[in-house]
This record gives sequence, structure tokens and C-alpha cells, in this order.
Amino acid sequence: MKRFVDLADFSREQVLELLALARRLESHPEPRALAGKILGLVFFNPSLRTLASFQVAMMRLGGGSFVINPGQGTWQLETRRGVVMNGAAAEHVREGIPVLASYCDALGIRAFAEGKDLQSDLAETAFNSMIGLLDKPVVNLESAVNHPCQALADWKTMDELEVPRDGRFVLSWAYHPRALPLAVPAAAVHMAAMRGMEVVVLRPEGFALPPAIMQRARHAAAASGGSVRETSDRAEALRGAQVLYAKEWGATEHYGDGAADARLRGALTDWCVREDWFAAAPGCHVMHCLPVRRNTAIADEVLDSARSVVQREAYNRLPAQMAVLHQLLRS
Repeated sequence: MKRFVDLADFSREQVLELLALARRLESHPEPRALAGKILGLVFFNPSLRTLASFQVAMMRLGGGSFVINPGQGTWQLETRRGVVMNGAAAEHVREGIPVLASYCDALGIRAFAEGKDLQSDLAETAFNSMIGLLDKPVVNLESAVNHPCQALADWKTMDELEVPRDGRFVLSWAYHPRALPLAVPAAAVHMAAMRGMEVVVLRPEGFALPPAIMQRARHAAAASGGSVRETSDRAEALRGAQVLYAKEWGATEHYGDGAADARLRGALTDWCVREDWFAAAPGCHVMHCLPVRRNTAIADEVLDSARSVVQREAYNRLPAQMAVLHQLLRS
């Protein structure tokens, strides 16, 4: 394995092998497996779990890491092609990224969506331009419309909970005061479809996932025996569900238009996950990638209950990423 940028790059069987490796490393650590190896981590956007878990994963496997936050103690990096650099950025990624890669054995990059041009973000324009500069193993730490590390940990979490392969997985839009990227919802719906689940995207009008994301998930579902559909009917979506994955994202019909998005979401504060959502799904688990705004996206009564597995998800980032690094760097 030379890169980990998208679960769609792997077969279902390869993902299952990676999850088996994660479980093995969790119970039988290999503290010298990556001795002498260095992982570079470049974060154009904030992080808590991704940053900490990758650093710890390298330490647990005997390697080391360095972290770059462009513009915070380092030069600000320009990502756009053909731009006249007469602004704040002192260096372009076309010089900066290859230099950083030369100092390490693998490079991870986090670069969120710009949130202005949907087609450009769907094409992963900025992220792909950077990884195209690399001749080293690369990890997607979250890009415009993908977060494979989170998706792998989520799959592992559902396996541990013995959620049936063909169970109902509801990806539900949740309220947030501003538009958030599509990376986690896109990765989650694809992951659940790849697992073979009955995937239901629950969202209010105006927040349908882009057709390209849904088509990708349906393609994965067709290969695994699962299914994918959308609805705005909360009661029907949750009836008999094993998993509710709550996530916030922007209004796709007003992508890049903050004022129009705000007007649409302003009437949707009732899309905060509460206990009364689960009347027809008493055993349903609640998942969220974190960070989550309490009593805005998910109520205290749910986050502090036994049905919430968000802490388990967060922990599983560590063994899942240990498996990824082991596969990328084990000589």
C-alpha cells in the first residue's frame, strides 16, 4: 500500500484485512515495527483527534513524527495554481510540500474544502494538486469531500458493536449555526454502503448530498449487497435503525452562498438529536465524528447516554491508523 486517501481505492476484502490488522495491533502491539520511520503531518485546518492519534500511532509503532501548521510558526503556504503571490502567503505548496516530503517517509495532509465552488471541491482540486507533488506514501487526514481515516474507525466501531452487516445505517443531518464541509458525510455514507448496509440519508429539504457523492455510495452498495436512499421523513428513516450517524453539513443547493444557507438553516434548530427520536429504534447507537456542539447538534441526554458511542469512535482512530501506517511503512 502506497497511499491511503480514499476507501474506494480498496476492495471490501482489503478493508476487512486492514481492520483485522488494527485489531491485532491493538491486542498485540509491535513497538519496533516502524523504528526509524518518520511521518510528516501537514494541517491546513484545525485538528484534535487526527493530530493526536497519528502522533501516538507512530510512537506506539516505534516511529516519530513532525507537525506543520502553515502560517502558525511556519511560512503561510499558497495552494492556488497560477496565482500572483503578492499577499500573505510567502511560499507555494509546489515548493513547500516536496521539501517536507523529503524529510520523512510518509506525509499526511489535511486540507478542508474551500466551500465556494462545489464542483471544484468535489474534484478535490487543492488536495489532488498537493499529493500529485509527492513520491512518498501519503495519507488523507481529511480533504474537501473525504475522510477515510474517520470512515475506517467508524467501520471498526460498528464491528465491535456487532452491528449487522445488513443493518440500517441512518446518516442524519444535524443543526449547526454555520455551513460545514461534506467530507465526513460523504465518507460515512460510502463506508456504510461498502460495508453492505441499508443506508438512509436523512436530511431536510435543501440539504441533499450532491449527486456525485450519492452515486459513488450507490456504486459501493451495489458491489456489497447494500442500498442507499434519501428521505426527509425522520420517523420512517429511524424505524428499526441500528445506527444513527449525526453530522452537520452545508446547504448543497446554496453551496458557497453563506447568506442563503443561513436563511435556510435558521428554521431547522429542531434537527438536534434528542432521545425522543428513538421511539421506534430503542437499541439504536448514536455516532458522530466529533467535535460536536452539545444541545445544538446532539442533546446532552443523548451524548451522555448508553446509546452514544462517540468516545469509542474517537478511540478507534488510534488502532485504525496504526494499521494504515503499518501497511504504508513496514519494510
